[in-house]
Amino acid sequence: MLKCRDVTELTTEYMEGALPPARWLAVRFHFAICGMCRAYLGQMRRTRDLLGRIQLPLEPGVEDRVVARLAGQPPAG
Repeated sequence: MLKCRDVTELTTEYMEGALPPARWLAVRFHFAICGMCRAYLGQMRRTRDLLGRIQLPLEPGVEDRVVARLAGQPPAG
């Protein structure tokens, strides 16, 4: 049986459909029984969806504000 650590390492490949069938099934089973890993999968899917909406190039200053926010710093200016 896979452990949570194993599943988190395989989540991206799972989402991309890049796992062999037996491994995919083992990960899928783990998601069925583990609420914490299901929540992680949901976060990964939301992150992928949000990142897919970013339009490049970014407006000036956007990247700096995002990095500062992620670092827990107040916005500049």
